Amino acid sequence: MITDQTFDVAVIGAGVFGAWTTLQLSRSGARVALLDAYGPGNNRASSGGESRIIRMGYGPDGIYTAMAQRSLRLWKELSEQIGPDNTSTSLFQPTGVLWLARDQDSYCEATLENFRRLGVNFQRLEHTELARKYPQLQFGASEWGILEQDSGVLMSRNAVRAAVAAARALGATYFEQAALPPSLVPGSGSGETLDSVETAGGDRLRAGKFVFACGPWLPKLFPDLLGKLIEVTRQEVFFFGVPASSASAEGLYGPARMPAWIDFNDLVYGIPNLDNRGIKIAIDAHGPQFDPDNGERFASKEGLDAARAQLARRIPKLAEAPVVETRVCQYENTSNGDFLIDRHPAYENVWLVGGGSGHGFKHGPAVGEHVAGLLTGRTKVELRFALATKESVHERKVY
Repeated sequence: MITDQTFDVAVIGAGVFGAWTTLQLSRSGARVALLDAYGPGNNRASSGGESRIIRMGYGPDGIYTAMAQRSLRLWKELSEQIGPDNTSTSLFQPTGVLWLARDQDSYCEATLENFRRLGVNFQRLEHTELARKYPQLQFGASEWGILEQDSGVLMSRNAVRAAVAAARALGATYFEQAALPPSLVPGSGSGETLDSVETAGGDRLRAGKFVFACGPWLPKLFPDLLGKLIEVTRQEVFFFGVPASSASAEGLYGPARMPAWIDFNDLVYGIPNLDNRGIKIAIDAHGPQFDPDNGERFASKEGLDAARAQLARRIPKLAEAPVVETRVCQYENTSNGDFLIDRHPAYENVWLVGGGSGHGFKHGPAVGEHVAGLLTGRTKVELRFALATKESVHERKVY
């Protein structure tokens, strides 16, 4: 029973931020409880689904480039722990990541500056080189591109579950229960402490410190504090089948010959045919508001039409390809896209970790390290992630 135990730290939420926070704290010797309503990598989670791009490019935001570099190393280490010689179980697929740029493209130019400064391995490819190297892709208005040679795709569901399993192997305790909103004292000042969190099952989880890494559930657990600061949006993803003649990993649309690609001028990205699930196409523009518990997860005709239009434009030979799978997930967006990683303003032992804003998955390992450092006093809150910088008017600046 949860009620009979007291932990050093309780982490609420077993998404990628919560999983890696639990793992990093467990590595430091802390006695950690991890709580989640639906389970690691579940189909309601922002960390669920098959795949996520891990890329170093962030335009002028070198802070995220450095975090992605660190995270990629840690993802690779975890992948090697679970299956060093088995590519079918690998958490990371080294597809490369291709950025598509316009003639005058300040975002991609700033990305190049950070790559040079931080030592990211890349190639700049002109239009003719792109066409020769990737004949399956149509580049249209893209005058040039950046190939991140060491980047690729994380197998998200498996990756989250692997992080949780690694934490449990070090002694972390996992409970599949939903946390109720904490009973915070109205008007209490800083210096107060939270003693426990009640679950929907009637148990009480006690700990010295609490980390709420609940993604789209953060506004539900802290409605007064975060209800207007984190906006949850509905995001649709589509998988299009490839011909049987090119369905292998070495085929024209497989990871050996086709990279993951991004064009933020049009807010679209694609992932090659991994595990023969099809070409993944997603529109990165924010969708309508969404409830992660009760929202219906059927893709819309409008979403399919938009994705198919991008498919026809980018990969013309697959214009009539069948839809083989769809997903509806969600982003939990802060006002500008920066993460939220800060102490609760009224409770000195409560930390809020979230605001992945559609780009957070790749950073799970670095976020976990940062949070573990905050809890042990080794690290200070990064201003970009501070609660005080979050606003109720949303104007996306981080992609």
